[in-house]
Amino acid sequence: MPEIKEMLPFLIPLVIVEFTLLIYTFHHILTHTAYKRGSRALWIVVVLVGMQFIGPILYFLLGKEES
Repeated sequence: MPEIKEMLPFLIPLVIVEFTLLIYTFHHILTHTAYKRGSRALWIVVVLVGMQFIGPILYFLLGKEES
């Protein structure tokens, strides 16, 4: 079983990308008022529950209204 120290070079960039995507998604949700499906509260919950890439990706595929 690999130790955590061996996995850090792979985990650190993944964590950075994940949090960057999460922050950008929350910023977009909170600054826009129109969504294809659902409401602001629904998308905040979806992004929080599906925090590891799935929630933000679902928002940009299904919820983001085209500008």
